[in-house]
Amino acid sequence: MWDAVVIGSGIGGLASAAALGKRGKRVLLLEQHSVAGGQTQTFRRQGWEFATGVHYVGGVGPHPGAEGQFGRLLAWLSDGALQFAPCANPYDIVRLPGFEFGIPHPEHAYRAALLQRFPREASAIDRWFQACHEARVAAFTLMAMHSMPALLAAGVRLLRGKAAEAWAHHTVAQELARIADPQLRAVLGARWGDHGAPPVSAPMVEHALVTGSYDAGAYYPIGGPARFAQTLLPAVLAGGGTCRLGADVRRILVEDGHACGVEVVQNSEVTVERARQVISDIGVVNTLACLPEGVAPRWQEETQRLQPGLTFVALYIGLEGDIAAAGASSANHWIYEQADVDRVWTRPADEDAPGLFVSFPSLKDPSWQGPPTAEVLALVDHEAFAPWLQPAQGGADSAVADDYGAFKDWVGERLLAQFGRHFPALAPLVRFHEVATPRTQQRFTRTPSGAMYGLEMTGERLGSHAVNLRTPVRGLLLAGQDVAGPGVQAAFMTGLLAAAAVDMGIWRELGR
Repeated sequence: MWDAVVIGSGIGGLASAAALGKRGKRVLLLEQHSVAGGQTQTFRRQGWEFATGVHYVGGVGPHPGAEGQFGRLLAWLSDGALQFAPCANPYDIVRLPGFEFGIPHPEHAYRAALLQRFPREASAIDRWFQACHEARVAAFTLMAMHSMPALLAAGVRLLRGKAAEAWAHHTVAQELARIADPQLRAVLGARWGDHGAPPVSAPMVEHALVTGSYDAGAYYPIGGPARFAQTLLPAVLAGGGTCRLGADVRRILVEDGHACGVEVVQNSEVTVERARQVISDIGVVNTLACLPEGVAPRWQEETQRLQPGLTFVALYIGLEGDIAAAGASSANHWIYEQADVDRVWTRPADEDAPGLFVSFPSLKDPSWQGPPTAEVLALVDHEAFAPWLQPAQGGADSAVADDYGAFKDWVGERLLAQFGRHFPALAPLVRFHEVATPRTQQRFTRTPSGAMYGLEMTGERLGSHAVNLRTPVRGLLLAGQDVAGPGVQAAFMTGLLAAAAVDMGIWRELGR
């Protein structure tokens, strides 16, 4: 009998398992892939190392209060082994045809840079930052309602819920419509890839929360994103728990309405692992698919109304030579082919991506030993890859189509050529490239339709009771991006809150 079984070793699952391990709880952490870490894992190709999902994080700098809380919590769980290096400042660079703007931190520096570049838009800039502040307050209210026990959540909803839900349905595009200058609108809306929803549908609360998380600086894990798993797993082991890789959870066991364990397939062997609590970090859709038929039908019905979010194509580039001298830096580049930053890539075989996110991780990590790399992401409508995608539990490896390889290669070459046009001095230094598609994402993380951040980020999702930390099944808790929103920091916090629901002593640590 385990104290808890945690399904999935993404950052939410790692946080849950490590926190409970710190409290002396015996935790069984189960991961279907051969590598722990979820989208914090890294991989190697011919000497180059690439990250799958972490390009920068906020909240880990040497700052008091909320601006450094994420880092303090990680230091607690890792015994100080997980360290971060600051990225360049400006840390994000928005590039449009004939226009470039670097976004610095802290907020007052960002505001001053905007006022210098757009002096006639002073009132619009003030309104934007005021809206961001109010939206962030609403975001914290919504997160509380999703993570608190039902009675407390009802009290918060009564006091602040109406205003929070109004902000949840107020889109970024609606707020940007109050700004006359198209270049200013583009700068303020450009970084929507950080939460995976274009301005036309993205709730202002999410955009303000995610982009605001870098107001105290952007950072990169020293040693690469794989350090999350490497430094958090020892806490699981120290508590008497373990992490099993290649362990595919097929069923969540429910007896008398209470989750009491899981059925696991590992090396073709089926075993049953019983536990006092089950924490799922595999997304709400995959979690429901593991429940016995007929359990929590209303929960099932409400979840069906939520759709997967956008997916992405990733291009991993291995380079040779001095890429800094050729124009690369530790800043991220948000590149758009036109001032309309709202477009999603819908026809990757026939058109260039309307927007690119470009990162150079080898320049972010001061401990980097290998040859330099670049990572290019383009958000895409999963319908473009629909012939090769499977339902959430279908097992993407079974999706075989003769033309998939050719289509993937064609899209990769198009993306590489587009990168070369924007970084002409880097193009001659390219020695390797590999492309990952929504099918790749689905295969390794099993997200529905290969979604980048799980469920689609909309006002309906933010108000849905289907994605609360506490589920209608007693003893079953949710962690990860579906609960609190996209990104490493949000997913991590849901994992800690799930652990705190199991062991109340963890609440004291959340005040760090």
